[in-house]
Amino acid sequence: MSAAEAEAARWLRFAREDLRTAQALLRDPDSLIPRHACWLAQQATEKAIKALFVRAQIDFPRTHDLDLLWSKLPAATRAAIPSEALAELSEWAVESRYPGDWPDADAADARAAVAAAASVCAQVELLANS
Repeated sequence: MSAAEAEAARWLRFAREDLRTAQALLRDPDSLIPRHACWLAQQATEKAIKALFVRAQIDFPRTHDLDLLWSKLPAATRAAIPSEALAELSEWAVESRYPGDWPDADAADARAAVAAAASVCAQVELLANS
């Protein structure tokens, strides 16, 4: 395994951990804080996408904007990554962490964010292991 592959695997491990934690929050309604599940879903997606850059040894911008990150991926990689939910997931990078002029996340938001993150992360895992 090359150094780039090892570092990408580390990014993917962090992404999986964030996703598993978000999924665990969803399974326990008494402990669910929707904004935390949304934030972890965004973080899992961000780390998974950044793993692709690391593996390909491509510099990436320091941003939480998943659409921007996705747009910087090689075209063949972009085609394999479901991008429909990236803008919504990107919003959770800020909206879930800070009070502001936006509605609080609810359980439905959390379920949607975690499902979207799981979809992206699964595709990234397939790409990284091919």
